[in-house]
Amino acid sequence: MTQHMADSWVRRSNPEVLAPAGNMASFKAAVNFGADAVYMAGKVFGMRSRAKNFTAEQMQEAIRYAHARGVRVYITCNILPTNPEVDELPAYIDSVAQMGADALIVTDIGVMMTAKRVAPQLELHVSTQAGVVNYLTATELYHLGAKRVVLARELSLDAIREIRKKTPEDLDIECFVHGSMCMAFSGRCLISEYMTGRDANHGDCAQSCRWKYSVMEEKRPGQFFPVEETDGGTYLFNSQDMNLIEHIDDLVEAGITSLKIEGRAKNAYYVATLANAYKQAVNLYLDDPEHYQLPDWLKEEPYKVSHREYSTGFYYPEHRVTQQTQRGGYVWDWNVVGDVVNWKDGVLTFTEHNKMVPGQTVEFLRPGQRPYALTVADLRDENGSLVESANHPMSLYTMACPQEVDEQMMMRSPKPDRSGQGVRGAQETVQEAQGTGSAQ
Repeated sequence: MTQHMADSWVRRSNPEVLAPAGNMASFKAAVNFGADAVYMAGKVFGMRSRAKNFTAEQMQEAIRYAHARGVRVYITCNILPTNPEVDELPAYIDSVAQMGADALIVTDIGVMMTAKRVAPQLELHVSTQAGVVNYLTATELYHLGAKRVVLARELSLDAIREIRKKTPEDLDIECFVHGSMCMAFSGRCLISEYMTGRDANHGDCAQSCRWKYSVMEEKRPGQFFPVEETDGGTYLFNSQDMNLIEHIDDLVEAGITSLKIEGRAKNAYYVATLANAYKQAVNLYLDDPEHYQLPDWLKEEPYKVSHREYSTGFYYPEHRVTQQTQRGGYVWDWNVVGDVVNWKDGVLTFTEHNKMVPGQTVEFLRPGQRPYALTVADLRDENGSLVESANHPMSLYTMACPQEVDEQMMMRSPKPDRSGQGVRGAQETVQEAQGTGSAQ
């Protein structure tokens, strides 16, 4: 990372933009692209076992990397532990504290009280899976030692405002603002355990709720009948994703301390894009709350990562989340096509990830700035020979690039078969990124 990227952000402590990390690449992307804090897990006691997560050595490296850049690190210890796991908790909590982590995220009251005794210097954040839905519970958890409560995702903005008003001022209020949602209350679910033997309450959810289902009549064994909502199938429990990028003003004014992005199983591009977008939106609001207006290009950013159909969760009762009935998978309209290696004298060197051809428009994801759009020209392989396409993943290529770009910036482009699920069409997005559209 260049010094320019390191200095791109003005860090503000309130409200905090909190980003996820399931591996080191995602962790550094979160830090470099604007997150004020990052949450992550070790190899045990975390709620995302399908993410790679961090060894003790990697956790230490990540904490040092973040602290050198003014970013806080929270470690998840939010499973519901069984008896055999309890004996290992004190040593693990002590090791996390010795690494210099800023907080421990917990669900279980026994884990919370153990952490309070073993590592009193660690902040304690109570996970959304504790299901905090009222000011009484939030206040009692504060008296037990919680510095922060992560409220249940099922609350409206009015309920959050009341909790903020009736809890101690120095109790932090954290809320999810973006990412996947669960049809079970605050993520507590047994469907995966019943269907596959994978325990969601130990971070091993198979997302059985998002599968397609049929029914079988008692006297017709082996004949399955779809319960169709659409010709494509039935997804009765397949929740929409959450996207609050257009409601930053309401979230801040409700008194939320930390805006949390879901996605520890997501890739570095997802984390970078959303940390960057939410941080820029928060900064714009704090710079001038009275005249705050979110630019169109920022509204579009969440549509450039993989996502399900979006909703505003339970924040607005008149527009609450429902099931996504059209598909079981993701909308993925943009590809990461490369990573910047270096730039010198108008020539860009990059590592290719997905096919690029001359005449194609790519965007550079830049920390703290709107994307920079460029039409691919003078495309050459690492031997300097002109090529008709860059189509060998992880190979080095060069192309003309008049504007200087920093190393490690990500390059993306609309997929050729973009389905139009975003706010606007791909061509309009590119025009605005180039400064020819009407976006603010």
